[in-house]
Amino acid sequence: MSSRPELQAPPEIFYDDTEARKYTSSSRIAEIQTKLSERALELLALPDDGVPRLLLDIGCGSGLSGETITENGHQWVGLDISQSMLNVALEKEVEGDLLLGDMGQGLGLRPGVIDGAISISAVQWLCNADKSSHEPRLRLKAFFGSLYRCLARGARAVLQVYPENLAQHELILSYAMRAGFAGGVVVDFPHSTKSRKEYLVLTCGPPSLSTTIPNGKGEDGESCSDDESSGDEENRTVCISDRHRPRKKQKINKRGKGREWVLRKKEQMRRKGNVVPPDTKYTARKRKSRF
Repeated sequence: MSSRPELQAPPEIFYDDTEARKYTSSSRIAEIQTKLSERALELLALPDDGVPRLLLDIGCGSGLSGETITENGHQWVGLDISQSMLNVALEKEVEGDLLLGDMGQGLGLRPGVIDGAISISAVQWLCNADKSSHEPRLRLKAFFGSLYRCLARGARAVLQVYPENLAQHELILSYAMRAGFAGGVVVDFPHSTKSRKEYLVLTCGPPSLSTTIPNGKGEDGESCSDDESSGDEENRTVCISDRHRPRKKQKINKRGKGREWVLRKKEQMRRKGNVVPPDTKYTARKRKSRF
């Protein structure tokens, strides 16, 4: 099994001219990308009124997802960090407008101009520090903050991700919630190792009836209920109420820091060569409120 691309090199280096053409020319990858894009558009739940919407394709690559958007009658803007990928998209003469940029530095779009956003297999790259100046938490904060601002009120963003582990899964979701999004995770085929897919379905604005998270698909292609997937905590759909979970309070001993703790700290200070008052029977004894 090959290593994950995000663990081999930064995206702008990994997807060079050779890899970009190899990726785009693969019929298997094109088929998978098309299915994921169609599912993302389905979860986007755009109004079926025949009016074209302006969508944002984050990590658009060579435009495989954009072609699906075009086939569904919508306009799109694509953002990617790989110049080689965008060059292939230009050669294919895709319908969308293309932007070269790093989503970890913010999207740089005007507020409220995007009717919906999709991303296929891109957001998990933000969890890696490819440069000494990269801090995954700050990059996720910049990305989700700018995404929230550029979306129209009530618009959705559907981000298909491949988190490496549960920690990345929780990190991505937590920064999406901090940015102000309502929503959660939809898991298709939760009990399949190969077919399992995770979609972060986010709505711009506070929780409401329109922000209800759809069910994931089961092995038979039908939507599976929450009861079927509630047995595995990792596979469950995250409710929007999870945004308001109170933070755990740090446990503090009612008696405070005792004499042993103070003596241990004083001994540590002495080892460092600091001048420390000698230990007496009054050490760590609590003073009276007044004499």
